[in-house]
Amino acid sequence: MPKGTALSLAEKADVAVHVSMLGGFRLQAGDFEVDESRNRARQLWNLLEYLIAFRHRAISPDELADALWHDDEIDNPSSALKNLVYRVRTILISHEIPYAKDMILCRRGAYSWNNALPTTVDIEEFERLIHEADEKEGQPDKQLDLYMEALSYYKGDLLPKSAFEEWVVPLSTYYHSLYVKCVTKTTRLLSDVGRHQEIVDIAQQAIVIDQFEESFHEALILAQIALGNQQRAMAHYDYVTNLFYRELGVKPSDRLRSLYREIIKNAQHVETDLEIIKEDLREASLAYGAFFCEYEVFKNIYRLEARAAERTGQSVFLLLLTVSDLDGQIPGVKLLNNSMDRLQDCLLHSLRRNDVVARFSPTQFVVMLSSLTFENSLMVQDRILGRFKRENPRIAVRIHSKLQPMDPVRPQGNF
Repeated sequence: MPKGTALSLAEKADVAVHVSMLGGFRLQAGDFEVDESRNRARQLWNLLEYLIAFRHRAISPDELADALWHDDEIDNPSSALKNLVYRVRTILISHEIPYAKDMILCRRGAYSWNNALPTTVDIEEFERLIHEADEKEGQPDKQLDLYMEALSYYKGDLLPKSAFEEWVVPLSTYYHSLYVKCVTKTTRLLSDVGRHQEIVDIAQQAIVIDQFEESFHEALILAQIALGNQQRAMAHYDYVTNLFYRELGVKPSDRLRSLYREIIKNAQHVETDLEIIKEDLREASLAYGAFFCEYEVFKNIYRLEARAAERTGQSVFLLLLTVSDLDGQIPGVKLLNNSMDRLQDCLLHSLRRNDVVARFSPTQFVVMLSSLTFENSLMVQDRILGRFKRENPRIAVRIHSKLQPMDPVRPQGNF
């Protein structure tokens, strides 16, 4: 289209407007487009985004002023809005958008998007496709096609550069929840027909959008297991458990932690060469210090030791170490991560190779001390606490400890 060519309203109707709001704002009309990176004046984009997000109704100047300026005092909101609309039109014209002057209407004192112009908006298409898919219950092939098409629209959360605008927050939450639902239903349908690699691709993209949504990680791990990629499944399990501990200061849900057993179970295969099995059981490198493991593994070792303790009378003690700030509260994430890393290193270097350590919670380690008296266990506890204090004199945390003997398992019946 030659620069400066005027279009009649009839001609304009033949040029569709496509608006993207998921993952960032972009407006395309014909061969021309404009996005929010072209101008840093956020109020201009905020106005345009608001009018398009609520394009099926007229919006009063008071509502727009409240959305744009919140509690800021504006001497003349009506004049400020007119100036803002003029500036939006100027930007659109400068980028040769074909009918820039006609996009925003002002009628009877209210503003609106001009719906006489053929307009498609990604959030509307995304929502429409999901609702259509939901109505195809019992038709999995059609459902899957619709859900997959819906996912293609979700490039990221709604208007990330306006994410903290009050009017954006509830909408962003709504569309994000639709996205989580769509990913969940899509991956289940794909799993039913054995298309596990596609699940991996969808889950990986979803994790980029929201790395703290557990269901995305669960779908990825289960797909890797189904594909026979136990090592990748385990690597991702380790990554996500560490992510939740370090970034959120929380431990993953029981459901996610149960995937550890699923990975181990599916890693088994028929092997008749005992030497190969022994090689698989052997630690990859020469171990030093205590045995550090997942809490799920720790529980199984504890149960085995509890059975043995009843028969042999061997003494086993549990030591719980908890990190707090100087006021006894949970430290901030950065301080907590640093403290837990240093405490873990201290544990591994202060304990014997047959002692077992696991992270019980974001602020706690649990230790199993075997073949020791209570007095010797107290000495081990004091050695750990003393070493941590010596090596980390400037870390503003306290380490709280509790020491108790293991409760042996009493067999039932006559054995």
